[in-house]
Amino acid sequence: MAGLTRRGRNKETAMGENGFYDRLRPRTDFAELVAEDCFAPVPADWLVGVADIVNSTGEIEKGRYKTVNMAGAAVIAAMMNAMQGRAFPFVFGGDGASFAVRQQDAGLARDALAAVRRWAQEAYGLDMRAALVGVSDIRAAGHDLRVARYATSQGVDYAMFSGGGLAWAEARMKAGNFDVPPAPEGTQPDLSGLSCRWANLRAQNGRILSLVVLPAPGGDLSAFAAVAHQVVEIADALNRGGHPVPETGPQAHWPPSGFALEAQARRAGASLLRREIELLGKSLVGWLLFKTGLRVGGFDPGRYTAQVSANADFRKFDDGLKMTLDCDVATCDRIKTVLKAAAATGAIQYGAFEQDEALITCFVPSALHQDHVHFIDGAAGGYARAASQIKSARSKAA
Repeated sequence: MAGLTRRGRNKETAMGENGFYDRLRPRTDFAELVAEDCFAPVPADWLVGVADIVNSTGEIEKGRYKTVNMAGAAVIAAMMNAMQGRAFPFVFGGDGASFAVRQQDAGLARDALAAVRRWAQEAYGLDMRAALVGVSDIRAAGHDLRVARYATSQGVDYAMFSGGGLAWAEARMKAGNFDVPPAPEGTQPDLSGLSCRWANLRAQNGRILSLVVLPAPGGDLSAFAAVAHQVVEIADALNRGGHPVPETGPQAHWPPSGFALEAQARRAGASLLRREIELLGKSLVGWLLFKTGLRVGGFDPGRYTAQVSANADFRKFDDGLKMTLDCDVATCDRIKTVLKAAAATGAIQYGAFEQDEALITCFVPSALHQDHVHFIDGAAGGYARAASQIKSARSKAA
């Protein structure tokens, strides 16, 4: 069942063009989203865009987890810039992303996916695949695409997906169907606002647990919902629900650990070295503001870092439950015990990957507004590693 609405921007335009989505009431209690009655069917004439990195697990094993996350978030950044502030639902998956748009925006979506595919290869040496799938095709195949909204703060709400449609679209993409080819060589997507300047977040309670919990193929969805509710309930007992970003926000460091990746995401026109130097200069100013707390113009460093935490995407429904939790050993073991028992009954499939740190990849159209978005994943592979456990279990069972 996840994605995002940037609240407050071009609201009148969005209401006119995406009426069904904007009429959905954002939920403020994450546990409510276990219930299917929170979700509404996406219109049949809409399209689903999906993209991911080929062999992301292998890239992560080479230590390129920040690069993989940056490429996945680039899909969302390119689409958000193409949509010019208009709301649309999407989900960040760690090594990729998915979204849904109106038929009228099919050209924008296709161009953005094609451009990001080309850029990922030329800038990072990553093989990205992408597809654009009709919601009508999803339903013709016996699946559905439903969406709900979850408000993490006053500035941001995220879209949650259910129905199995995204999973089916991703499977068809991996099979080579509905392919969106890469754009011509040298094509650069508009990735303005995409950044990864924060240092990794050390676990405060023992470990960072990345969870992916899916309904078993052909299984009872009510059984999956019961397991998901139990896991969410356990996580809610943690401080701030296991949120890996401190309430006051992450700590600023200089030079930023991901500045080279961010420089490669900036539009060409200057040499990479010059882009890196410019970025280092600007980030130094930012670091000084965060260290001193000095307010400049309308920018309040303390308020901004608190918003980073409030807006962070650390739990979602994306045809299943995905969470990145900062939890103690006992809670981690309790969650895994519940999941292992549920998997033994055939109710779910799951992956649970532990690491010492979480990482943040950001999309910040403006630091002066509160609608900046921050994607959370485990810093040693996170969701991709957890998903690979599910794939391995399926292979063994086959």
